[in-house]
Amino acid sequence: MNKRTLLILSVICISAAVLVTVFADYGWLSIPPLALSIGRWLAIATLVYYAYTKNNLTTTILISMVVGIEIGLDFPEFSQNLKILSQIFLRLIKSIIAPLLFGTLVYGIAGHSNIKQVGRMGWKSILYFEIITTIALFIGLAAINLSKAGVGIQLPPHAHETLETHPQTFTDIILHIFPENIAKSIYDGAVLEIVIFSILFGVATAMIPEKHRRPIVTFVESLSEVMFKFTTLIMYFAPIAVCAAIAYTVGHMGLGILVHLAKLLLTLYAALIFLIGGVFFPVALLLKVPIRKFINAIIEPVSIAFATTSSESALPKAMKAMEGIGVPRKIVAFVMPMGYSFNLDGTTLYLALASVFVAQAAGIHLPFTTQLLMVFTLMLTSKGVAGVPRASLVILLGTLSSFNLPVEPVFIILGIDELMDMARTSVNVVGNCLATVVIAKWEGEFDEHAVPGHLN
Repeated sequence: MNKRTLLILSVICISAAVLVTVFADYGWLSIPPLALSIGRWLAIATLVYYAYTKNNLTTTILISMVVGIEIGLDFPEFSQNLKILSQIFLRLIKSIIAPLLFGTLVYGIAGHSNIKQVGRMGWKSILYFEIITTIALFIGLAAINLSKAGVGIQLPPHAHETLETHPQTFTDIILHIFPENIAKSIYDGAVLEIVIFSILFGVATAMIPEKHRRPIVTFVESLSEVMFKFTTLIMYFAPIAVCAAIAYTVGHMGLGILVHLAKLLLTLYAALIFLIGGVFFPVALLLKVPIRKFINAIIEPVSIAFATTSSESALPKAMKAMEGIGVPRKIVAFVMPMGYSFNLDGTTLYLALASVFVAQAAGIHLPFTTQLLMVFTLMLTSKGVAGVPRASLVILLGTLSSFNLPVEPVFIILGIDELMDMARTSVNVVGNCLATVVIAKWEGEFDEHAVPGHLN
């Protein structure tokens, strides 16, 4: 039996089990609860076997969510003891935040953004990136405040233990941005302070002579690579953590939580569509980008990004496609890799949306000033970690820690993260392809007469 046939069989089995359970709940079928439970477990067994044959982390995470739901339904008391597994995962994720941000940001600035080399094209790119990603953050903020997808979720009482907040004055907010002691900032999980320190360190490194800069750049590049691998190792524990977290959540709150997840997913997709139609399209029209030629060029790289949930997998195709429609190679080679660190439009929108969702799920009203500070934090922390598997999870947890928000809703989100990742990754690729054309137009070097597929 091939994998495709096995997947179809698994979906049919689990769908049939769900339908029979629903019919039994409404009294349309008379089936003993034990028989229903056994039927669902047999259906889930086919999914587990499919995950085993697929040998793919994303597939395993999705199926572990289904297993967690069933454990929460059948063994609600036992499921409450599984929380420790998700807490272990959380601790491991938190442990990589500071070195990961430091390594990627310093390398991104000192290794790629040498002011003497990039000159005019550099500041134009950075300006464009910051404007678009900030707009994306505010769209995400508006979308979740309108849909209120997290409102109504009832977290366990002890989930609110970390939610003690103290009113901050404007002076406190400003001082909170700048680090007093970097070791203390790391210990306290003050992500924004770590980011500011890393940015200043990266700028200072970029300004020193090459013979002194090179060892530091090599070190932070190696540190980044180690942390990428560290993250990969931690993510192997993700299926167990997701299963435990979903089981714990369903065991306490029931299946009603799935309605909120569907609402969150729809909110994200609607917000991303608005970003494309309300921001990308007007920018393209304003700069007279050849829309049809551009769309035809990005179809393949965007499809790759959507299927693999990886921006990096689409990078070679995207660079070739942009060069093919008239963007000079020197601009593509500079803007596209830089955009992969500083212009993650889909991811930044998602982070703003997910952060407020967590607050809503916890029953916390975030004042607009606090939401603005959160947006400013995300505007900085979302830069430089595009190559990390599940990078958004790392950034999201770090931001929540800075604002004393609970982490339980994050594990709820992780259950549908694959479906959300497909959309936001695709938008990241579209945004970076558009950025290369924008900079080429701004520089007056876009070839209007280029024929796609015919490169010099």
